[in-house]
Amino acid sequence: MPVIKFDAVKKIWYEIGKQASEMQPEFEVDINKRLTDNFHIGEYYFYIFHFAGVEIEHKSDSVKEVLGVEKGEDFTIDYLLSIIHPEDLPYFYDFEKRIAKFFGEISSDKIMKYKTSYDFRVRKTDGTYIRIMQQNIVIQSNIEGAIIRSIVIHTNISHIKNTNGSTLSFIGLEGEPSYHDVCKGLIVYPIFKDIFTKMEKKVLEQLIKGYTSKQISDILYISKLTVDGHRKNMLKKTKTKTTVELIIYAVQENWIESDK
Repeated sequence: MPVIKFDAVKKIWYEIGKQASEMQPEFEVDINKRLTDNFHIGEYYFYIFHFAGVEIEHKSDSVKEVLGVEKGEDFTIDYLLSIIHPEDLPYFYDFEKRIAKFFGEISSDKIMKYKTSYDFRVRKTDGTYIRIMQQNIVIQSNIEGAIIRSIVIHTNISHIKNTNGSTLSFIGLEGEPSYHDVCKGLIVYPIFKDIFTKMEKKVLEQLIKGYTSKQISDILYISKLTVDGHRKNMLKKTKTKTTVELIIYAVQENWIESDK
């Protein structure tokens, strides 16, 4: 697990749920009915996410079928964040911020009447990537409007969509209006500051695309040892400890343009 532990996106989720006093998951909704009524089901798995605890409390058996990972303790929020394609991490983070803002601005009685939807790529245990559609619907909140728990469903849509990028939509339920494609996911065109050499910039571009050091060495016609050296130098210059942390840092420093 990267040292960064994705604290930035976790903070968003914690802020969403921290106002809620702890409530046991004695939901007043039929979870199965919510799934069948509000989600398009294909090859999928689902889990219940507890915001204040920033943790997955339950996951369906099909997580093994879709991702290859065992159902038990192996499938945690840290694990899920770690398998998102590096190129998709920037808009994943951006969309989660926008979702938090949206739910923070609507009235508490409407919180359970919206489903959010966007897609990104995740890595299976065999090393291949699939594109999943993430749909999320709140199943527990309090009268103050704090979100406590939600159902998140991940559907494999690789056979439907194979292009990069995504759009965020808020789907209204029970007669509420919908907001489609409210913003576009980041398209990765790095803009780098002068702290990196020309070759370091090229290496970082390939890292953002998800390539390994060996693949980058073949693409740039340099040795793997040289690639590893550039990676080490970039981590040192940015005071980061992992490749994922380096990419997140690049996003936070506005080294990646967005198509909004």
